[in-house]
Amino acid sequence: MSNAAIAIGTIIFVIFVAAIIACAYRRAEACAGGVARSYAVVSDQQIRHATIEKFLSEIRHEKPFRFTSQQLAGFTGNYTTRLGAGGFGTVYKGVLPNGLAVAVKVFDRSLTQRSQEEQFMAEVGTIGRTYHVNLVRLFGFCFDDVARALVYEYMGNGALDAYLLGRGRGAGLPALRDIAAGVARGIRYLHEECQQKIVHYDIKPGNVLLDAALTPKVADFGLARLVNRADTHVSVSCVRGTPGFAAPEMWMLSGVTEKCDVYSFGMLLLEIVGRRRNFHEEASESQQWFPTLAWTKYESGELVDLVACSSGTGADGGAAAAPGEEKEHELQRDKEIVERMCKVAFWCVQQQPEARPPMGAVVKMLEGEMSIAAPVNPFQHLMATPVMANLWTTTMASSANAVSATAISETSIEIVSL
Repeated sequence: MSNAAIAIGTIIFVIFVAAIIACAYRRAEACAGGVARSYAVVSDQQIRHATIEKFLSEIRHEKPFRFTSQQLAGFTGNYTTRLGAGGFGTVYKGVLPNGLAVAVKVFDRSLTQRSQEEQFMAEVGTIGRTYHVNLVRLFGFCFDDVARALVYEYMGNGALDAYLLGRGRGAGLPALRDIAAGVARGIRYLHEECQQKIVHYDIKPGNVLLDAALTPKVADFGLARLVNRADTHVSVSCVRGTPGFAAPEMWMLSGVTEKCDVYSFGMLLLEIVGRRRNFHEEASESQQWFPTLAWTKYESGELVDLVACSSGTGADGGAAAAPGEEKEHELQRDKEIVERMCKVAFWCVQQQPEARPPMGAVVKMLEGEMSIAAPVNPFQHLMATPVMANLWTTTMASSANAVSATAISETSIEIVSL
């Protein structure tokens, strides 16, 4: 083969290899460009709110609406009508473009970003996944640099605690019993009927709202947690709930169950019966804490006194003055309602979580579908004489007496010896 032929062959081979390399390079470049084009440029805001954005993408199928801060300002008339405030924010009244009244809860800007995100995800992640007539309805939310807020249905009669201390004083016991049963049904739904169990952790009258028809709705899910049904206990890293309503085990930071909500409901039920706060500092010592007062009346068969104290007159199902036999019938009815509500409450606030009934049983007992066994005194540890303290006092006194007797004996022996 001539040198010319070898040279031509080499040139052709080099050109062929170069063409393959160029083709491969162009293909790789095109591929890289396609990958790059498949990712949108991420803004600074998206980076700052990466955790929230991921969370919202996961719950988007639950269909809460996402509003802008400009929309919220329009709904609320630049936040002119203030409905109230809590530990995590302020609530304003607003109206959607379709005329529907709403309550807009704006998170306090003084909270750390982590606290705001935790509260936001707890509320949207729990109440945003549920629908029940006795749970407040979440319509939507806003989360941007200007505002972090939740948009709820508006409840015309406000919170239960304010109602009990105001208009509720004139409500009849049947109406109050219906409110209590409605709250119980809402909590039963959270514990027993959702796909994942929801533990509220902060059941109290201030977190129950009443609509225009006095239908109660459990609200404020800022401390709530989703719990797998297979999990028997949940670890808590900090105290959750409100003093006076939080179950004893909540203060031990140990594993807790949904029975902590049952305890809180029991305390709420006692406030409904008394139409007062459970602790009243200005009352006489025996009247200061209503739960022990109610137990004392129950134990002595004097619950009728509570009926006399709490019965009112009014259009809300109240016990209006009635002559003779009718009045006696209403008094007997009210006595039975108070006794049933108190007995349910006493079971709910038992010290040991295992002794408290599930919310399904609570609903049945309140509605009269289940008989109620005589409850054990849930306040025995507060009302009984501290036996162990007496035991140690007695033991120490006995020891001291024994030492004194020995000393006297030894002294006597020495005197005799002399």
